[in-house]
Amino acid sequence: MMKTLLLRDEIRYDASQLRPHWIYRQHGLLGDAIVAFFGPAQVDTDKMMDLKDIREKEAIYSPRMLHFIAEHFDTDLEKAIYRQFILTMAIKEELELREIQLQRIGDDLYRDRGKLSVSIATSTVVSTIIHTGINVETEGTPVKTIGLKEMGITDLPSFAEYVMLRYKRELERIYEARCKARGIFSDI
Repeated sequence: MMKTLLLRDEIRYDASQLRPHWIYRQHGLLGDAIVAFFGPAQVDTDKMMDLKDIREKEAIYSPRMLHFIAEHFDTDLEKAIYRQFILTMAIKEELELREIQLQRIGDDLYRDRGKLSVSIATSTVVSTIIHTGINVETEGTPVKTIGLKEMGITDLPSFAEYVMLRYKRELERIYEARCKARGIFSDI
């Protein structure tokens, strides 16, 4: 069962949160969980997970983001990437409910060519971890960006809660679909 928690304290995202059991150690949620929090993001290239960004020397910076960290206790990176895409779609669908149209390219969201999000999925020795950050404010970002503030999203805590609930429900639906499928038997 997936646990969710909206953290009230501002946390600076620097990729140190991509360690196994970070959610449990820092916030007491044991097992599969997703947490959301607000804070700046600054990830220097020596701490980045995305090899393409490292090669292109593209650091991550935003003065304020809404961050989601999800940890699942299996080590299948491909499955983690599917989950990452589900999280991206949950964010997109929540914004579309508020009549904000976005373009999704892989695990990133854009509006009017402004990048709204950053995301990575990685594996550890015991789990897979997803980070998705959504710009709230954009001053000083290294690429053209757009933020939730510019799009008129004012109730950020509720938005974060709805995204986590949508993500949790999607994973539950997948689990139920797997359980209800009738197996095919061979006549051999």
